[in-house]
Amino acid sequence: MSLRDRLLTPPVARAIMSPSGILLAGAGASAAILGGIPLLAAAGVGALAWAARVALAVPRTPKAERIDPFTLGEPWRQYVREALQAQARYGQAVHSADAGPLRERLAEIGARIDDGVRECWRIARRGDALDGALGAMDIASTQRELTAVEQDRHRGWGDASSLDRTAESIRAQLGSAQRMVAVANEARDRLRLLDARLDEAVARAIELSLHTGSDVDLTGLGTDVDRLVEDMESLRTALEETSALGAGPGRVQGGTA
Repeated sequence: MSLRDRLLTPPVARAIMSPSGILLAGAGASAAILGGIPLLAAAGVGALAWAARVALAVPRTPKAERIDPFTLGEPWRQYVREALQAQARYGQAVHSADAGPLRERLAEIGARIDDGVRECWRIARRGDALDGALGAMDIASTQRELTAVEQDRHRGWGDASSLDRTAESIRAQLGSAQRMVAVANEARDRLRLLDARLDEAVARAIELSLHTGSDVDLTGLGTDVDRLVEDMESLRTALEETSALGAGPGRVQGGTA
């Protein structure tokens, strides 16, 4: 959000016309006059007090998202590291390109590369959290519990109805776990592919950056990077929806390969 956009927001508009802001300006001017400051200077003090009130209402620029692959387990950590390395190589390619339209266009595409790296980070965080949830479920122990209940039911030990309900509940747990495993595995495969496509785009950018003149066509590269980022966004959204639904039935839809 630019400074202009942040100024043209409802909170700022309310602060400009708010009674508290006007009262603050009047109080500042009055205090200045009582302190012996000339009238014109006192008006300036009041205006500064009002401006300070308005400035407090201006939305702050959000801090850039910090990407730390070492907070993740493998293979998610490696995927993020590879994306960061590709981003760094792309930045070097832009820097090495001759000043002019080519470098400017590469820089524009670089902004989308940055978006892709952030999406990779968000996908990896979701995938890592999914792995953590699966680890906490202890699927092997749950499977053993189901086996024991089924054996008791087969041998006629205990109340049959109660054992049947218990077995049904355990099967439901295992079904959720199996769907989560499928989602995590597919997310790993898709993110690996998307990382490879990112590396490919960066390699093309490095090659194009070596050209001289302004007649280099970067349309294809820009389009491919846009599609790559869109596919990453789709995968991340699918993982978020899966988490919200408790890994219900269905596959991760992550765009085209």
